[in-house]
Amino acid sequence: MTTYEPGDVVLLAFPFTDGIRQKQRPALVLLNTGDPDIVLARITSQLYTTAFDVALSDQAEAGLLLPSVVRLHKLATLEKGTVSRYLGHLSAQDWAKVRSVLNALWSLSP
Repeated sequence: MTTYEPGDVVLLAFPFTDGIRQKQRPALVLLNTGDPDIVLARITSQLYTTAFDVALSDQAEAGLLLPSVVRLHKLATLEKGTVSRYLGHLSAQDWAKVRSVLNALWSLSP
């Protein structure tokens, strides 16, 4: 089984929120659970600008052809076997931006 690490960018059939449709697209690995699953965030070339979106500065290192945004509120847990291929890895700068937004997004009040 292939191992994926947080910050990896992969290509796979990412599900829509309706639970029925899916689209082949890049996604960011957020968590390797240690079992057959990985937790992913959707990547799109549509340049959204909500508080939950992170515009990537270095799409070439991530293996992306177009300027892209990670949508950190569009998540999926999928089997590693659904990955079509590895594309690249986020630059340290882009990964730091993603982590900062994730920390703000998931900071739970006591």
